[in-house]
This record gives sequence, C-alpha cells and structure tokens, in this order.
Amino acid sequence: MSIKLIATDLDGTMLAQDNSIPQANLEAIKTIQNKRIPLAICTGKSYAISKDICNQCNAQYGIFGNGTQIIDLKEQKEIYRHCLTMEELTFCYQLAGKHHLHIHAYGDNFVITEELKYMDLRNYATYFKSQHSVFGKYDTSFNLMLHNSKTELSFYIVKNLLKYVQEHKLTIFNVILSTENNLEEIRSELESKSTLTVQFISKKGDYKDELLNKEYDYFSIAPQHIGKGSALNFLKDYLKINTNDTMAIGDNLNDIDLLKSSGVGIAVANAYEPVKKVANYTTKSSASDGGFAEAVYQFVEF
Repeated sequence: MSIKLIATDLDGTMLAQDNSIPQANLEAIKTIQNKRIPLAICTGKSYAISKDICNQCNAQYGIFGNGTQIIDLKEQKEIYRHCLTMEELTFCYQLAGKHHLHIHAYGDNFVITEELKYMDLRNYATYFKSQHSVFGKYDTSFNLMLHNSKTELSFYIVKNLLKYVQEHKLTIFNVILSTENNLEEIRSELESKSTLTVQFISKKGDYKDELLNKEYDYFSIAPQHIGKGSALNFLKDYLKINTNDTMAIGDNLNDIDLLKSSGVGIAVANAYEPVKKVANYTTKSSASDGGFAEAVYQFVEF
C-alpha cells in the first residue's frame, strides 16, 4: 500500500490534552514530510483558531469547520467554502432560544457568542487567553471584542448573536449548540431542517472536557452535505489521489465519515467506540502517547 495523503483530526488525535504536539508525533510528521506525503489537518475549528497548530505541523492542506472550508496552506489559497445562509442561522438561533441552548458560531477569523461557556470558552482558554491580546469595547456597551494581535483572531461577545450577524453582514461557517442537559431529545427537530448537516458530540463520562472540568453535549451544525468525509473526497479529487492511497486518523464522532472516506481509517486508542468500530485499525497508543505516530509507522512505507 502506498499512502499519498494523510488526513488527521487535531484535538484528541494529533494533540495531547494540553494542546501540545507530542514529540513522537512531531518526529512522525518530519518523516512523512521527508517522504513528501501531504498532510491535511481536518478539524471542526476555524482556520484562525487552528493556524498556529497548522504551522507547527507544517501541514500542506487544511479542512476547517468540519468541512465548510478547505485551504491550500502552502499557497495560502482557499479552494472550497460553503457557509450557512441567514435563514439557516435564524432557524438555529430560534431553536437555541426555544430550548435554552448555548449558541456560538465560527467565521473566517472570529468566534461570536453571547457568553463564553462551552466550546467557545475552551477555544478562548486554549488558543487565546495565553497569547498577547487587546481587550476593548466594541460598538456598544454590551458588545465586547477580544482581539488577538498575533493571530488576528477575535472573539465577539454580544447581546444578540443573530442581530449582530445581520447588522454586520458576517459570514458564518458553522454553529454550535451546547447544553449540560440531554440534547438527543431535540435532534429530530433540528434535523427537520433538510438543508443542514447535524453532528452530535458528547463531552460526558469518559469524554468529559477536562480543560473546563465540565460535562456537556453539543451539536455542530453546517450546511447540507458538509462534513470531514465529503471534504476529504473533494481534496482527493483536487489532488487526483485515489481513495486507496489515503489514510485518515481520528477520535471523535465527527471523524467517522473521514475514516470511511479514506483507504485506511485509523482510530487512536482514546477514540469513541463508534469510531473504533468503523476503523481499519485502532492504535495501542492514545493521542498524548503518540497514537498519530503509531498509525504513520504502521501503514506508511519507509
């Protein structure tokens, strides 16, 4: 088997719990670079949030927002994007209000929320708080912009997310609905919107968010037919690489289609059980212990 493209998730797959890249994974990245095998980062986060990690990985391609945007990182050229319409965003916002769910959204270089609380708080704590930042009022007394001068990433904390997006004509890639209660009860209502792709993620029990010391569930919502798997298919066609020549590595439920769209799908040891069930191979090592590196050395010919 000749692997010509490696696609990998970040959190829980490439990265350790402290958001660092384990030394074993860094060495594996250098090895595949020496073999001139392209590396594609595949994450639910936006490019602005993931930019530093992509640079550390020296990745050639990036799939962001669970497939809403694909970037040729070496050429700094966007090769695909598909954003939510205002009507779709309105539907999500009204549903969040009806069921008292937390909502935040991702754009090109910003995260917008009404309160830093779940994944948005995690992103802030992980990618933003430790960096040099500028804090200041934005537009009105209840709209605050937190700006990272290094990465040009901003967090908008606003009174009304929908109204702010409408007034400022912001482009939204995907939306996250979160709660500490049971989200499964509203899945059918959310999925009744046929133009949306809905992915359920649980951060409870064994998958508790250790960084925030909090348990919660969330829906990641993107336009129809969007996902890491469809994005990988697009990238394979773009690069003219056969499915059998691709390897994908992941741990979370939104990685299942990614693994299915590759020739070799790998689950790291700490992956969710449904991910392991569809994988061709499950590593003995967790993400923090170099699970990515184990997958590379197991299937890439050197």
